[in-house]
Amino acid sequence: MGKKKMITPQEFAERVGKPYPTVMYWLRKGLVQGVEVIQESRGPAYKVPVEAVESFKNGPKRGRPRKPLSELKSKPRRKD
Repeated sequence: MGKKKMITPQEFAERVGKPYPTVMYWLRKGLVQGVEVIQESRGPAYKVPVEAVESFKNGPKRGRPRKPLSELKSKPRRKD
């Protein structure tokens, strides 16, 4: 089994068309799947899989995740 091709955060930022600080925020928050974090003396170094580029062309999904429909229907309505 071969190793995944990895790129730097700077290359990732260029490929997805987002600013480098935004990409670093995503990496620190764990929003990009498959990232390898290497602890170095000057701090963490990130390596991003090339496959992650396609899923992040528009950035991560924003906002709060939707609740399941079952949760929405189970709450009784308030009577005024």
